[in-house]
Amino acid sequence: MEENSTVPFDEQNGPWLYDLTWDDATWILTSSFIIFTMQTGFGMLESGCVTVKNEANIMMKNVVDVVFGGLTYWCFGFGLSFGTDKGSSSVLGIGEFMVDSKFDIMGPVFAAFMFQLSFATTATTIVSGAMAERCNFRGYCVFSLMNTIVYCIPARWIWGPTGFLAEMGAIDIAGSGAVHLLGGVSGFVAACMLGPRLGRYDEGTASLPLGNPTNCIVGLFILWWGWLAFNSGSTFGVSGDKWKFAARAAVTTMIASIGGGLVGCLYALFKPGKFFEVMDLVNPILGALVGVTAGCAVYHTYDAFLVGIIGGIVVLVVARVPDTLGVDDPVGATVVHGFGGVWGMIAVGLFTEDDRGLGITKGKSGVFRGGGVKLLQIQLFACLCIVLWSAISTFSLLWFINKLVPIRMEHHEELLGADFVEHLVRRRNCGITPAISALGHREDVQEVKRNAVIIGGTNLAHEKIVNIIADVKLKPWNIVKAKVWAASIFVTSLQRRRGIAPSRNSISQWIWSGEEPNKNVEKIVDNSLGKPIQEYQYSNYNTKSEHFTNYLEDLSTNYNTEDLIFGKLPNPNPPKYAWN
Repeated sequence: MEENSTVPFDEQNGPWLYDLTWDDATWILTSSFIIFTMQTGFGMLESGCVTVKNEANIMMKNVVDVVFGGLTYWCFGFGLSFGTDKGSSSVLGIGEFMVDSKFDIMGPVFAAFMFQLSFATTATTIVSGAMAERCNFRGYCVFSLMNTIVYCIPARWIWGPTGFLAEMGAIDIAGSGAVHLLGGVSGFVAACMLGPRLGRYDEGTASLPLGNPTNCIVGLFILWWGWLAFNSGSTFGVSGDKWKFAARAAVTTMIASIGGGLVGCLYALFKPGKFFEVMDLVNPILGALVGVTAGCAVYHTYDAFLVGIIGGIVVLVVARVPDTLGVDDPVGATVVHGFGGVWGMIAVGLFTEDDRGLGITKGKSGVFRGGGVKLLQIQLFACLCIVLWSAISTFSLLWFINKLVPIRMEHHEELLGADFVEHLVRRRNCGITPAISALGHREDVQEVKRNAVIIGGTNLAHEKIVNIIADVKLKPWNIVKAKVWAASIFVTSLQRRRGIAPSRNSISQWIWSGEEPNKNVEKIVDNSLGKPIQEYQYSNYNTKSEHFTNYLEDLSTNYNTEDLIFGKLPNPNPPKYAWN
């Protein structure tokens, strides 16, 4: 066989995507390897958006997306998208299960499979961000294993042989609809089913601080790099005139992202405060990239620039919509991929230019290229099909998984953080210590605690943790705990003064027995401790707690029980202890 000749192709050898030259296969494989690095980009971006105590967990989810998602895509996902055996239809493919190949067409088959696999794992990874910080890792593993079904069916409709949307003339070159819109809608449904993170909306709907902004920016750069291969590789080769469209796709991708970045900079410049917040720049760039993806190879550069600008604007305008609806999407997957994907599909119906026989546009042009509204109508119909399928299938899948494995973490696990609970990753300064302190009576928390060598350190977010506890109806219990703790010191001091050896176990059992505290002790705490007990509740292990302990010791030594019960104390805030 001569170099660069086309591999023999007919209906017996497989679908259209096997019709490749050696150069095409090389281009596709190279693009696949680069696209695979987008897993790193998504992982870095998502880990930067979540709290520090969930960083490793979000990275682990990106790992299982490849492991479990890759397994099922190899077993049946690729076949459902591109199978051509008997029984295949415009909706569902049959054949090509557990992909392998005979020698003659081995190169095209494996090159095509590798490229499509990189797309499939990306679609699942988008969903992981929307489920961050409260999804049970075991439940997510099952979801990652089965989510291939959600992706591969629409891929058949748009890219597969005889797919009904493809037959209608729908255009989605690199997946604004089949990958990003699908992932965004799946993420929205998953976030709805999981519910918001504990305490997320206690103080309003404003965005929470990023756990690691640097990770977000590094993730953006890796995704930016991968997107060039994502789009230009989707010409599926460089033979004939394909290389020209591949080059155009790379350029339009960059130009669109520049447009989105400019929107983000201008927004930051003119908003109140004029702070250039990280996500104000990251999300418009990603929205522009998502928007240009569907028509990257058939846009002029100025079209791409406008598509990118509008994509960035769309992301910023709808950024607060999920939170307004009470849907907690920690990384903004719904906004960037969902709304960005819809815009990308619509943009094709507006700006597409006929590809002059390459086979992408099938002779159709957009509204602004003299093609009328026909293509736009087809694109909108494709969006509707993808949204309905993604929403229904994701809901059904998660509902079923939840019957097998709970998809939501327990409240105490969420407060402790998935890194610690799921992966035994020990971190300092991430809020674990006060969470264990507040929830330490639970045996399951103690079990996790016993497995750790070092837990936390100085806590910089104590008040935030207290607010979270309040959201799960633990604040009243937490106040009682603080009061009883104070009273136990008082009781211990009385016992020591009277020569009775205090029993730590008896005091501990009394504190955590769940029984209502002694009424006289309640009076002592309410009448005598006042401001000191309030101060102590919101302080960490510091000099205030030492002053508080000393104050209690003095009360037990210098005043009798009756005086304490009826609040007959001199100055409850003596300068000696300096509460303020």
